[in-house]
Amino acid sequence: MVSTRSLTGLYAIADTHYLDDTRLVDAVTQAIMGGARIVQYRDKRHAAEKRMQQAKILAALCRQHDALFIVNDDVTLAKETQADGVHLGREDVSLAEARKQLGAQAIIGVSCYNELARAEAAERRGANYVAFGRFFPSRTKPQAVPAGLDLLREAKRKLHIPAVAIGGITPENGASLIAAGADALAVIEGVFGQADVRAAAERYARLFK
Repeated sequence: MVSTRSLTGLYAIADTHYLDDTRLVDAVTQAIMGGARIVQYRDKRHAAEKRMQQAKILAALCRQHDALFIVNDDVTLAKETQADGVHLGREDVSLAEARKQLGAQAIIGVSCYNELARAEAAERRGANYVAFGRFFPSRTKPQAVPAGLDLLREAKRKLHIPAVAIGGITPENGASLIAAGADALAVIEGVFGQADVRAAAERYARLFK
């Protein structure tokens, strides 16, 4: 099984809703330069050929800079681009099927929203990390169920895999999540929606030092 020691720090989600094709690669580069340790490629709008092209470029970029590369939702894309792993939501393929396709060394993360029982089940089934949230109001997913700091504290006590926090996280409120037990902070707009992506990433990365 893959080591989870590297699943900490700034988890930058490169969502093509915020990043058009001309900005994607440069913005991800700047995020990594600013301290992002994990990059997720999240695309809901391109055709398969374009997704493959973009994911291959980002996978190579992450390997070059020793950052983890995760694909959102798409197990096939993760496999074909030799990504480090995949992130699964409630409507995606099962964890067992993802593990079968990607192998024992792949990182598989699971969205657990505000449900500790779902996270415990994911851990039993072999997930490498779980994600909780939203913790703060989020323009990316305004309808997402809210989660609280007590959930992170309880997860820290009961789980043996890293917990990722997501949802409206800023450099100002992120420290409270880390203190409660978050191993990584997943951010979309707070990094990629900013004029200076590298500087934005640096502000989050400093929270882990």
